[in-house]
Amino acid sequence: MAKIIDGKAIAAKIRAEISAEAARLKEKGIVPGLAVVLVGEDPASKVYVSMKEKACADVGIFSDEYKLPAETGEAELLALIEKLNADPKIHGILVQLPLPKQINTERVLEAISPDKDADGFHPYNVGRLVIGKPLFQPCTPYGVMVMLKEAGVELSGKEVVVVGRSNIVGKPVAFMCLQQNATVTLCHSKTRDLAGKVAQADVVIAAVGVPEMIKGSWIKEGAVVIDVGVNRVGEKKLVGDVEYAAASERASAITPVPGGVGPMTITMLLQNTLESAKRGM
Repeated sequence: MAKIIDGKAIAAKIRAEISAEAARLKEKGIVPGLAVVLVGEDPASKVYVSMKEKACADVGIFSDEYKLPAETGEAELLALIEKLNADPKIHGILVQLPLPKQINTERVLEAISPDKDADGFHPYNVGRLVIGKPLFQPCTPYGVMVMLKEAGVELSGKEVVVVGRSNIVGKPVAFMCLQQNATVTLCHSKTRDLAGKVAQADVVIAAVGVPEMIKGSWIKEGAVVIDVGVNRVGEKKLVGDVEYAAASERASAITPVPGGVGPMTITMLLQNTLESAKRGM
């Protein structure tokens, strides 16, 4: 059976390091600050925001929340971002997605100062990531890379197959793996013979958002499987994008769902905020 890559344990270790570093900064009169902006009443977004607030409190990061009504106009949101860009107490800004339909998401993300873009979504930061000189790294892909490192997975020369080409996970994680000298295949809905592509992978990173789309029988013996997907099936059951039980019998290491990549995302948001505060010293 595959070794479990425990996201909860890795996240706890990194949060302890962040907490210690935040305490050292506080002695120098610097408190890392994160502003979280939530527009509307999306239930999942509200849960994420409350989790981020608690995580900040646990590690000694100042958290400022702005909860705006669903009918908020674009101009009002942009004015708030401009104010946060200029606030010296704030080192990271996160606008929770999705935004209501009357607001242009691209315009909002581009309005955030690249120096405070804790999510790593600003085109400037995307460009820096592509050339291998990142300022802020998108939190979920960043978490994936940390997990691989903590699990002792050496990517240089390996065949990595990424399934999913989103701007939030698939594309950035592919570039991050390239920086580690992996040979990367980026697959998507139009890929022919996905099973064949996955079968060649030393490392599979699944981020497609379809329950158990990647079958265990596709996984090469001894491959490492990172499952980014979190899909609700029925009332309570959560499953990943990979058929976990069958994949576990073939893989050398695998992330569970839940308890795998999930805990890492907020942890890397905290890390980004801390690094931003240090850069401002």
